[in-house]
Amino acid sequence: MLIGILRIFAIVCSAIICGKLISKLKLPAILGWLITGIILGPYLAEVVTLDITNALWYKILIKLFECFAGVMIGREIIFKKLASSGKQIIGITFVQSIGTFLVVSFVFALVFMVTGTPIYLAFVFGGIALATAPAPALSIVNEYHTNGPVTKTLIPLAAIDDVIGVIVFFTVISIISGVNSGAQTSVLSIVGIVLLPFVVGILMGLFASFLMKRIHHRYLRLLTMLLFLCLSTFSGLLIDFYIYNSFRLNYLLIGMAFSATIAKAEPTVTKYLGFTLLPHSGVSLVFTGIAVTTLTSIDVSLASIVSGTIVAAAIINEIIAVIVAKFAFKWAGEISE
Repeated sequence: MLIGILRIFAIVCSAIICGKLISKLKLPAILGWLITGIILGPYLAEVVTLDITNALWYKILIKLFECFAGVMIGREIIFKKLASSGKQIIGITFVQSIGTFLVVSFVFALVFMVTGTPIYLAFVFGGIALATAPAPALSIVNEYHTNGPVTKTLIPLAAIDDVIGVIVFFTVISIISGVNSGAQTSVLSIVGIVLLPFVVGILMGLFASFLMKRIHHRYLRLLTMLLFLCLSTFSGLLIDFYIYNSFRLNYLLIGMAFSATIAKAEPTVTKYLGFTLLPHSGVSLVFTGIAVTTLTSIDVSLASIVSGTIVAAAIINEIIAVIVAKFAFKWAGEISE
């Protein structure tokens, strides 16, 4: 475990250095972090091996980091303010989400018709395509101090988009599993995956907010927030271990819901959102893992098609999408020269 931690520390240091070098080229630092992760990760240089990434301590650590990242994202969300422009945001989110699902499914269906691959696999790709990863865009927001309609609308829309993505994806997986194996994923289980992150995050956030309002010392307030954030992660882990027997909950949503009870922001709508939502790797890889597990019991070759295609696409997507997202903020006039 100690060696694994040292290896991760070495990658983090390398990523920071690479990010600084990339930023000299007027590109987002996160692009350097991604490149470092790809090169030094388990599939190339193997500084961090698959044994480390498969270790329980590593997975728990990652979930804790996801929850912290969710808090950073959650600073841009306030559900009371969302109500004023909620119809626009929810409407745009629904159209772009379902539109993405239909277009991707249709294109893959045409390909699979020609190649003789089962058509239902196209809907799996369509469901995975719905996943968005707001963290890369958030890093651009923080690095370039962007401000304006795109910045204020991006994160609320991404959060709602992920909820729709979870609903559509698990509905598809449930139907495919039921048709091919006679077993169907519980509807209650699907609802739980969607709602439980919000329940955990909001409850912990309310308790934290109640205490923090009565603590006047700055550092004690910070420690209180960190304590309850860790408790939020721990609660999510208990649900995953004892209810789902695997990592199913979205810990970004837990952190976002936690932060939303103590933070405020003003969301609006703008045409450049699509470009900023291009990064997909985080949640899409989680969906891919679930899809591969389901498809392995049906046809191992189908599982290989999904895993190989999505992993390769995720690497390409993250490199290109981060650059495009940065330019989207620039086109929108939200990056000051």
